[in-house]
Amino acid sequence: MQPGDRARTGLLEAEAHAAGFEPVCVTVESTTPAGYFPGASPMTVKMIAERGTGRLLGAQLVGREESGKRIDVCAMALWQEMTVEEMTVLDLGYAPPLAPVWDPVLVAARKAADAV
Repeated sequence: MQPGDRARTGLLEAEAHAAGFEPVCVTVESTTPAGYFPGASPMTVKMIAERGTGRLLGAQLVGREESGKRIDVCAMALWQEMTVEEMTVLDLGYAPPLAPVWDPVLVAARKAADAV
């Protein structure tokens, strides 16, 4: 990874524990852009939600190209106090040079919603 390939918003897992939350953490491996697109590279999304309520507590992304910009979606969800279930229905754009059909943030939100 190159400098600047990482982004985060909200609480890290340890910070969520320290703040008294019971966090549920999920990790999703994907690519950006779409996996079949030339130059696709790996991306990891970690999403942290509150057990029971499903409220998003934090997110971290590591990858190249447009991966870091995806953190803005998570920052908006935090600001709006969204649950990970609510995040699963966000209408995010699809463009093969930038994102697969199912955006990795949406995949992570679905995985987190299933875990809370």
